[in-house]
Amino acid sequence: MAMNQGASPHENFSTRFAFLMATIGAAVGLGNIWKFPYSLGNSGGSAFVIIYLVAIFIVATPIMMSEMIIGRRGRLSAPGSMNALAEECGSRLPWGWVGWWGIIGMFFVLSFFSVVAGWALAYVVKVGSGTFTGLSIAEVGQEFDAFLHSPLQVTAWHFAFMAITVFVVSRGIKAGIEKVVNYLMPALFVMMIGLVVYAYFVGDFTQAVQYLFSPDFSKITPAVALAAIGQAFFSVNVGVGAIVTYSAYLPANVNLPRSAMIIAIGDTAVALLAGLVIFPIVFANGLDPAGGPGLLFVTLSAAFGQMPGGAVVGAVFFLLIFVAALTSSLSMLEVIISRAEETKGLKRKPMAVLVGAVAFILGLATVFSFNIWESVRPLGFLNAFQDDTPFNLVDKFVTNLVLPIGGMLYAIFAGWWLSKETTMTELGLSEGLGFQTWRFLTRYVAPVAVGLVFVTNLW
Repeated sequence: MAMNQGASPHENFSTRFAFLMATIGAAVGLGNIWKFPYSLGNSGGSAFVIIYLVAIFIVATPIMMSEMIIGRRGRLSAPGSMNALAEECGSRLPWGWVGWWGIIGMFFVLSFFSVVAGWALAYVVKVGSGTFTGLSIAEVGQEFDAFLHSPLQVTAWHFAFMAITVFVVSRGIKAGIEKVVNYLMPALFVMMIGLVVYAYFVGDFTQAVQYLFSPDFSKITPAVALAAIGQAFFSVNVGVGAIVTYSAYLPANVNLPRSAMIIAIGDTAVALLAGLVIFPIVFANGLDPAGGPGLLFVTLSAAFGQMPGGAVVGAVFFLLIFVAALTSSLSMLEVIISRAEETKGLKRKPMAVLVGAVAFILGLATVFSFNIWESVRPLGFLNAFQDDTPFNLVDKFVTNLVLPIGGMLYAIFAGWWLSKETTMTELGLSEGLGFQTWRFLTRYVAPVAVGLVFVTNLW
């Protein structure tokens, strides 16, 4: 039975469906549609997919369930729930700082995530208006480079995206986040399936399916395995308190293991559908599947410019990326606002505007990293960071430090500090195979796997 039910200052989600849509939306972001395809392309295709799928269910999902237990049991923000549960289990360790660690990470992520999401919003207009029709990849690349080198343009789209995020979160859970995700997430899946059908008819679908799903075990190296585990962990948005925060708004009668599996499957489905949209077009046009981040904004934009109906379909594709980014950014801001709501005298609307404004200003460092600060290397005196722009440094801080440390600590807290009775109660499981499997994965497998990724990324 959840604690702090009466003391919680937060709204609850109206339905389990709203929670699932919000949480899948939080997990589904640029990592699925942008990073997953080029990571897969750089790591040999299907071999990466196999390790990724295994890691989703034995590393990421147990940590997700840990965060769900903490959030629903505590009924507060990530720091609040961690403090409450630490007190419940008699721990004197400052576990609340795990929640604060995630809040710091989410603030930095929101600052640069909004900039990149702004690119996608800009490209809805650019591709849809036929800007790239008939242009070569080199010409589209020049257009993208010119766009990044226009700080005013990039800042304007960054502002637009941040403003939308702030507006939705300022309206609260039921009138804001819930209402938006209940429409946008089903729309996202409809758009993806429609784009897969389009790719089937105009692209090289057979080669794409073979590339994605025909296993080549010779390609599985330690480096590929760690990259796939890292991608799986980052993909489902664990380690930063977003799942804790949304689970605090969850009705007590919702089955957590079943919800976690649905979220993991939904998140994975989007990543694989993205591959089935992108790679048929890539192969049909003789393009490089390992094209890096430019795979979306340059390679695919050029391909859409050469294809029948490409302007419309391309606009839908970038609209899909925008939707995925927005549902993720809502969770990033909500993690911070959830904590603010628990502080006397702080109200949701002004705090959403204030946090959004500060994140927008910090995001200018990312905007300028591609133009007026592109030669700036703040930590260039250190060998490990001599080539890193301000954007790269923020990205590395979150990816290499915040997420893995947070993920390990949430798993360790749920697996080792919370009592067996507490975790069984929240999971709705008896002491059988299901519970013992979760506990083993949470105590041993997930922390070790994430720890390996953490150590590898540091070097």
